[in-house]
Amino acid sequence: MSLHEGESNLEYLQRKLCAVYPDLCPLFSIEFADAVLMVPRSVLHRAAADLKEIGFERFGFVTAVDNGDDFELVYRLQSGEFGVGIFLKTEVPRCEAVIETLTDLWPAAGWPEREVYDLFGIEFRGHPDLRRILLPDDWVGYPLRKDYKDDSIIPRPDYI
Repeated sequence: MSLHEGESNLEYLQRKLCAVYPDLCPLFSIEFADAVLMVPRSVLHRAAADLKEIGFERFGFVTAVDNGDDFELVYRLQSGEFGVGIFLKTEVPRCEAVIETLTDLWPAAGWPEREVYDLFGIEFRGHPDLRRILLPDDWVGYPLRKDYKDDSIIPRPDYI
């Protein structure tokens, strides 16, 4: 499969993804000139492995967003072949904040997953060394969660 005349790299990526993985096609979108693939938590690892197989060889980062009832995990993957990056996203419920690690696919995911664990409390099942990376081992809580409480924090005024 090759790039058609007048087709952008993102459109080519979408066409290739839909041809190879039709079940992922409805989950793919292009937002603000970036590819976005939103998948259920249960298929995140398989989707990541499939993306690596078709040419997303570079792991950029993983971060999380606290949406209240759940977290949104956001991964950034890059492809030299396609000349584009993709955001791979999934939702993780707050009450069961566990997801499969991607360190078996990209060893570079190790430290960023530890950072998400340290600051949000999301566990990465199968991670080879899941422990705090920024905060002391005896730190209580996860400071980037919206429900984090600390008496030394000065609350922002409501008008900001």
